[in-house]
Amino acid sequence: MVELGVFRPDERLELLDGALIVSEPQGSRHAATIRRVLAALRLALGETWQIDSQLPIALDADSEPEPDVAVVPRDPGAYRDAHPSRAVLIVEIAERSYRIDREYKASLYARAGVPDYWIIDLAHDTVEVHRDPVPSPDSPGGWQYHSVATLSPPATITPVAAPAAPISVADLLP
Repeated sequence: MVELGVFRPDERLELLDGALIVSEPQGSRHAATIRRVLAALRLALGETWQIDSQLPIALDADSEPEPDVAVVPRDPGAYRDAHPSRAVLIVEIAERSYRIDREYKASLYARAGVPDYWIIDLAHDTVEVHRDPVPSPDSPGGWQYHSVATLSPPATITPVAAPAAPISVADLLP
């Protein structure tokens, strides 16, 4: 579609449940938050996991989103021929995309079995922690997270993948 001129080569596109979605350009707060999340996760997780930013993750045949941050198994040669398909943590930064991140992407990540999904809501300076994926016929992707907690500073979050490494919510916000 890029070759046909439907999309520009520099446009960020995501495949979500069979639909191509054009991502909005990032503001400086969004980019700064990604940097803070990457730094906090690298400190908490060390070299145990691979921490990717805005790279594709193959959830299933119809969904290949490019989350702001994804924590996937570290395997230097594993992703040469295929994108990672399993994540232990996905983080989306919501500036104008909150509804899509909370309703639509959360359902797709739950359906893929992602155990830990965080939405950093820049409009409210909070972090939503979504855990425990369960089937839900009323959700867009047929799944949802059973546990959802909204956290503000001075709270901490402990990643499922690093139970001994709490992260301050304030360290994630711009």
